[in-house]
Amino acid sequence: MPVMFSVIIVNYNGGSYIQSALDSLKQQTLNDFEVILIDNASSDQSADNLDFSGLPSARFMPQDENHGFARGNNIAARAASGEWLALLNPDAEAAPDWLQSVADGIRRHPGVGVFASAQYELHDRRTLDGAGDAYLVFGIPWRGGFGLPATCLPEEGECFSPCGAAAIYRRDLFMAHGGFDERFFCYCEDVDLGFRMQLSGEKCIFLPKAFIEHAGSGTSGRDSYFTAFHGNRNRTWTYLKNMPLPMLFLTLPGHLAIIAYIYLRNRRDLGHSGMIDGVKQGFRHGFSIRRSKDWRGPTYPKHWGRWLRSMAWWPWIIGSRRPLVRPLR
Repeated sequence: MPVMFSVIIVNYNGGSYIQSALDSLKQQTLNDFEVILIDNASSDQSADNLDFSGLPSARFMPQDENHGFARGNNIAARAASGEWLALLNPDAEAAPDWLQSVADGIRRHPGVGVFASAQYELHDRRTLDGAGDAYLVFGIPWRGGFGLPATCLPEEGECFSPCGAAAIYRRDLFMAHGGFDERFFCYCEDVDLGFRMQLSGEKCIFLPKAFIEHAGSGTSGRDSYFTAFHGNRNRTWTYLKNMPLPMLFLTLPGHLAIIAYIYLRNRRDLGHSGMIDGVKQGFRHGFSIRRSKDWRGPTYPKHWGRWLRSMAWWPWIIGSRRPLVRPLR
């Protein structure tokens, strides 16, 4: 039966986080939703004996292999009956009025098909985990507000794209763009989709009252080789794949300079080798991915002015991790 929201959770070795995520959905003040839980062949028994009682509608879809975050969400989106897809990470907990606040935002912004939630550190409302994703024109994305005090939470406005930990997409729009690029496996697939949607003229609205609490790489490890490799590879792919050709020529020297700076700054970090390998593979395959027709947006923006305004232009803003949410027009 059709519902307003299909809440999608993709789990892989989520430990005790996953049950907490489900329990937070049981407390929602809006009940017009279903839950679709994809388990990517977890080996830690985190998907065994889950308690779905108290949820209005829930489907458990175990998989035979680890498809990653990107394909896992695409599988769930194809099976969803909701008008809207509400993505929730397995290491996140939704506020009781999360879906109600999103529904209120949808009514305030007719015609908008993408919304970003506010994110706080898990069990610490004093610290931000994110306020929408931001994008530097030189090809560097960042999660706006990550690690900053909660007082830095911006007002409602436009951001580049939602973070996949708590992203909201109108289902038909998500499907029209092909969903997430499954080559990414995990990390930056949300920015890539947001980039393609921005090129198509879509807006993303940040909703500060719709919030979740998020552990942030709680299942994969924030400083692991895996996280560093996929994050840097996919960041490079997003840039090389989507940046319109004139802007690519103009910004590539700046992109290389910023990557060199990040390399030197982080050379003693645990994930340093993952960064090197990720950037190498990103450039090795990035241009062939650009020529591919799979998961591609328009070659040029539908509205140049709006697209240019959606990004940051000053490189030093990255270090501050400041949210980039522009006032509503």
